[in-house]
Amino acid sequence: MSIRLYVGNLPKDVERQELQDFFQDAGEMLSVKVITDRKTGKCRGFGFVTVKNDEQADSIIEAYNGKEFKDSEIKIEKALPRKKGKEGSEAAASSSSGGGGKSSRRSNRSRGGSSSSDSGSAQPDPRWADELAKLKQMLATQTSNS
Repeated sequence: MSIRLYVGNLPKDVERQELQDFFQDAGEMLSVKVITDRKTGKCRGFGFVTVKNDEQADSIIEAYNGKEFKDSEIKIEKALPRKKGKEGSEAAASSSSGGGGKSSRRSNRSRGGSSSSDSGSAQPDPRWADELAKLKQMLATQTSNS
C-alpha cells in the first residue's frame, strides 16, 4: 500500500523536479507533487511525496525531516487521510475549532438555518411563524381535551 508524506515549509519558488531531485537518494518514489496557488502558480509552501510502503516512509522521515532545502528547514510527516464529501470537511472544521465558533455558524447556514439562531435567541424562522402558531394552537387544544 502506498503512503503519502506531507512535505512542509517549502519555499515559494520550488518546482516539482527540484523536490524530486532532493529526494533522489531516498529510493524509488511513486510521485512527487508541489501544491501551487491557482492565481500565481507559485508553491503554497507544501507538497506531497508518495512512497511504496511504511518502511520507506519512515526512513525518509528520519533522514530528511529538518534538513535544509533551498534555505528552508523542511518538515516531513505522514499525511493525514483526505476527508471525502461535504460532511467530512464540516467534521474536520468543527473538530479543529473545538466544535464552536465560525464552523457551527457556517454549518447552520448551509442547512438553511438563519444566522439569528447563533445569537442564542430561540426565535422561530419568520417564514414559518404562522404555521408554528397554528401547530402550537392545535397541540394546546389536544392536551386540554385529553
